[in-house]
Amino acid sequence: MSDTEIINDQVLEGLKKRIAESDQQAFRILFDSYSSKLIEFALSMVKLRDAATEIVDEVFVRIWQQRQRIVSIQNLKVYLYTATKNTALNYISKKAKEQVIEPFDFINIQLRDSESPEQQMITSEIFKKIKIVVNELPPRCKMIFKLVREDGLKYKEVAEILNISVNTVDAQMVIAVKRISEKLKSDFDWVPHPSSKKI
Repeated sequence: MSDTEIINDQVLEGLKKRIAESDQQAFRILFDSYSSKLIEFALSMVKLRDAATEIVDEVFVRIWQQRQRIVSIQNLKVYLYTATKNTALNYISKKAKEQVIEPFDFINIQLRDSESPEQQMITSEIFKKIKIVVNELPPRCKMIFKLVREDGLKYKEVAEILNISVNTVDAQMVIAVKRISEKLKSDFDWVPHPSSKKI
């Protein structure tokens, strides 16, 4: 189970109220639950883990400094990802003024093991092949796949974070899943093709 799956919307609402009242323990719970995912998200853009960590730390520092306003945030999960994205883009913009930066390559997606019997049957070799295919996806397609499949975000939430339509998220997920399935199909005849209409 991922960190984002552990904290549901109802729990988040409770944390928001406690943080607004300067409850440091509630803030620590929020930080511990989302920081690692946000660091990986930032890392997919800035390439440097130290920089990604600083970006996420900056996001949480601002949240604590403006904690009285946190109750007005409608979707805190989307807010965290959006704030991280904007801070990362500001970092890239700042670095671009200092030097000519190379086109950044997106981080390889580390697919989680599942507790389901079906996933337990998948060999490590298949996981390696999946990672290779995912790494070869176009940058935006790869990021969307990561946010949905690894970070557990809903299509609507991803659309809000990346300022795109839900239909675009759906289309990119179909592309990602289809490419992964086709790659596996060439090596393992028992792997089924995904539906082109529904994931």
